[in-house]
Amino acid sequence: MTTASPIVVGVDGSDSALNAVRWAAREAELRNAPLRLVHVCTVVPPGYVDLAGHGDVIVDRCRQWLCQAADAARAVADPVEIVTELRAGVIAKGLIDESAGARMVVLGSRGLGGFAELLVGPIAVTVAAHAHSPVAVVRPPGEQASPRTGPVVVGVDGSPTSEAAMAFAFEAAAIRGVPLLAVHTWLDVDSAETWVALPSQVDWAAVQAEAERLLADRLAAWQEKYPTVEVRRIVEKDRPARALLAHATDAQLIVVGSRGRGAWTGLSLGSVSQSLLHRAPCPVAVIRPERS
Repeated sequence: MTTASPIVVGVDGSDSALNAVRWAAREAELRNAPLRLVHVCTVVPPGYVDLAGHGDVIVDRCRQWLCQAADAARAVADPVEIVTELRAGVIAKGLIDESAGARMVVLGSRGLGGFAELLVGPIAVTVAAHAHSPVAVVRPPGEQASPRTGPVVVGVDGSPTSEAAMAFAFEAAAIRGVPLLAVHTWLDVDSAETWVALPSQVDWAAVQAEAERLLADRLAAWQEKYPTVEVRRIVEKDRPARALLAHATDAQLIVVGSRGRGAWTGLSLGSVSQSLLHRAPCPVAVIRPERS
């Protein structure tokens, strides 16, 4: 049995979760990592006496979901190891607890009982906001186009979470053998109105040049560490989410920090990462900085 950190997948019996399992199985194969399939089950409320044995029926159903998920994983990839885990508790908390020892947590965008109008359910958003590890959110095939030959796209803004996102993105591009699109923008919602009001006082060419220099500086060490990764630098006058979405049409993965440079420090998940979770045409990996 391997001692490597596993890729954890939330399983709930939904088609969305099974799609996440398949994506995670391929990821585990690429990373030579074990796959841990987890279902968090609230069997009966505290103090409830289950005279009819409904709890046993629910547990059996949950175990069937885990077996189904394991079969789905084996059908598409050959991970080092597949482990299934049935645990009781609150779903989001259970998955966040699992993330403490995980290499990554992978979730479907919507589970059983999710509202159809919500592109990403509350469990996925909550776990992405509070997990100890990177979190990848995967939509069903009909809602996304994620070709295996497409590039990896990463948002770069100079923040600590952006640095963590670059580490993840470079590794993801390297193991896939695809280009990395590093996107940096120099117009965001905090400054847009001010700059529009004072167009004659801004040297746009100088701002663009400084943004290009910043991106080159941020990428230098990572390009040295991953010399085989083809890096395409993209610097644009635009808002971060819109620019990332524009360059993700053919991407197989978008990587973004959980909180960017302009986000309020009290927020666990910034507006850019939330927007991408709801609108991206491919899986989105949300990265938090390393915790001490």
